[in-house]
Amino acid sequence: MDGKFVAYYRVSTAKQGQSGLGLEAQKAAVEAYLNGGKWNLVGEFVEVESGKRRNRPQLNAALALCKKQKATLIIAKLDRLARNLHFISGLMESRIEFLAVDNPTANRLTVQILAAVAEEEARAISSRTKAALASAKARGVILGKHGAKLGKANHKQAMKTAHSLKPTIEVLKTEGITAVREIAAALNARSIATPQGKQWHSTSVHRLLKRLDKAA
Repeated sequence: MDGKFVAYYRVSTAKQGQSGLGLEAQKAAVEAYLNGGKWNLVGEFVEVESGKRRNRPQLNAALALCKKQKATLIIAKLDRLARNLHFISGLMESRIEFLAVDNPTANRLTVQILAAVAEEEARAISSRTKAALASAKARGVILGKHGAKLGKANHKQAMKTAHSLKPTIEVLKTEGITAVREIAAALNARSIATPQGKQWHSTSVHRLLKRLDKAA
């Protein structure tokens, strides 16, 4: 391999950056790929980042040096960086030539496709998270920073409801109504609501019976 290169390495935490864990493997991969050619590694940049950081000064510095030296940006692994939209946008805007050791045939089209996949994955994860939260809220789960305290209060109320319904459950059992689905239908027919003020279902009756068993 001939020419000028600027290496860009990325580690996820400060501890990992200090220990060299993962970093040495990236450097070894770059050196092994370039070995045997008339190449000049004009700079190396290590980005130590957390998952929450969006700004990457070392990437910006590496791209700036590539422009100045008319060098190619070389990275060890494209797969992780390609899922980083900040990296992709910075790379595409800079119009710097790049080379990925683990995918040397990758080009700008490859990166654009990977960026689109990463964006779609992020959108799908966001949608699933919102749907899960909405489902939890619909089931009466208390969300937010006061959830733990309110959860205890809800549990206390649920136990109180269970104790108050114990005589009714006993009567239903004497009438031969023992299946959770049948008990749910009987409670709803008597206009008896759950602790959340909703209709009974097999799952909620099952939880009610478990509470009564624990209290016994």
